[in-house]
Amino acid sequence: MINFEKEVRAALKKRSVADFIESNKKLVSKNKKIYVIGKNEQSSEIVGRYKVAGLIDDFSQSSESWGGVHTVKTEDVEASSLIINCVTSISPIKVKNHLKSAGLENVLQISDLISEDSNPLSLPWFVAQQRDEMRLYQSWWNELFAKMSDDLSQKTLLDIVRFRLTADSDYMNDYEVRLNDQYFEDFMGYRNEVFIDAGGYDGDTTEEFIKRYPDYKKIYLFEPSKKNLSAAKLRLHGLRDIDFRSVGLSEEQGTIFFDADAGSSSAVVQDSGELISVVALDEELRDEQITFIKMDLEGWEMNALRGAEQTIKKKKPKLAIAVYHAAKDFREIPKYILDINPEYKIYLRHYTQGWSETVMFFL
Repeated sequence: MINFEKEVRAALKKRSVADFIESNKKLVSKNKKIYVIGKNEQSSEIVGRYKVAGLIDDFSQSSESWGGVHTVKTEDVEASSLIINCVTSISPIKVKNHLKSAGLENVLQISDLISEDSNPLSLPWFVAQQRDEMRLYQSWWNELFAKMSDDLSQKTLLDIVRFRLTADSDYMNDYEVRLNDQYFEDFMGYRNEVFIDAGGYDGDTTEEFIKRYPDYKKIYLFEPSKKNLSAAKLRLHGLRDIDFRSVGLSEEQGTIFFDADAGSSSAVVQDSGELISVVALDEELRDEQITFIKMDLEGWEMNALRGAEQTIKKKKPKLAIAVYHAAKDFREIPKYILDINPEYKIYLRHYTQGWSETVMFFL
């Protein structure tokens, strides 16, 4: 039997002090060219702090630059160079294997520059959040682990927590990028569903749902971005029984600011952007017998769930809720849902090799 707390604590102490010091020596070496791969706060910090020869990006034009350095192709990087792999969101293992297959053996992972107590760089946001969670709520996370309904859910939770504590992609070796499978698991038993696609984006999830479960009764697609909703209508043109709603979901009716120009990452923002209307699901579809709700709202899930409390309590729909946007979501979302209906069984699945795209299922 897995001792969740013991394994989590071991992850923080995995790297020795000697390993950490050696990694730092490589970073400040004057004898090697340094390249980074991955565009995020850590790569930006490395570019700002050290002499970096370039950013590896095989999909950019050779004349492009990022953060003050030029982009280069993998094939143009000298084999003796030091590479810092800062990729953490989607495919860090794929990138690591790509560098190795290109003959670039002198590679530091971002986790090599992170120790339990000290770091030459700022912690990635997801690492800082997860460490705070385990410091403040370790016992609750232990309970969550025990509530997982199958062995794979427990393994997934343990692997994700260890990765989010350390940014060490070794914990994600068993995972692949499989975004088309997101939200669709056999144990959910989808059949004749009235489906709520909350955060419908350009209709990609609804399209995949229809391919897999053509016997659905009706689909309500909620997408507040006019641009995204237009794309969804075009993508799903001619398909039956889809009700497009140009509003967002929240705990009550109102208006909020929304960044509509971030594609699939479009999200609620504080004080700028497009002003959108939001509604509570309980009021918007009070008389509809909803059977399945999917939510991926870029961190707004709890607000939308509060507006769906009566729906969840009375109609007991199947739920597939994104929990990866903040460490606290793993704790707050199941607590809220189980307080409404303690009969739900919880499953967890993950759809990338990094911190993104973790879905918690309630059945």
